Amino acid sequence: MAVLHPVAPNADAALNAPLGRAARERDAAAVLGGPATFAVEPAGPAFPTREAALDAWAGRVEDPRPGGRPVAPEDRWCELRELTVGPPIAPVRPVKAEGRRWPAAPERPATVWRLSVAYWKPATAAEAAEALELDQARRLRRARGEAGALDPRALRRLAAQPLRPVRPQQPLDLGLFEVRLPENPAVIVPDE
Repeated sequence: MAVLHPVAPNADAALNAPLGRAARERDAAAVLGGPATFAVEPAGPAFPTREAALDAWAGRVEDPRPGGRPVAPEDRWCELRELTVGPPIAPVRPVKAEGRRWPAAPERPATVWRLSVAYWKPATAAEAAEALELDQARRLRRARGEAGALDPRALRRLAAQPLRPVRPQQPLDLGLFEVRLPENPAVIVPDE
């Protein structure tokens, strides 16, 4: 069964009072009466430990602990994510001294646990037009000058868009243990 994501203007509304639920973009657009876009955003407070977040969001997320309640497949639109707080870790250079290649590991940054909500939200006219003008990643990768000219926002939208076929799928080729008959090449028989 498909996940039925909430349709709402923001992540908090998706948690508390969604306008409806939809599995596909066209279903969400029908609920909204206009174009819809898929969003994944953090919601709710931050928790210092995963256990505290699991206790707070019981019933919304899958609890792997013994005795935890399972979530129905159509309701799996929430997920707990660990986020870093504070400055990011600076990259380190190899030292290659005294038999060691890398320096001592830096101290692990502080983290918090937040609920991540996946939902459908109304798309602005600019977002709808931008989604139509973005080409597929495989075509941009082959075009020499266009791939490097994308801004970070367009690159994120490109990574989040669904895959579309370039052309219809071709008929399947011969299998590993199949051969064409020499007297009639249109007939494929198993090779034993």
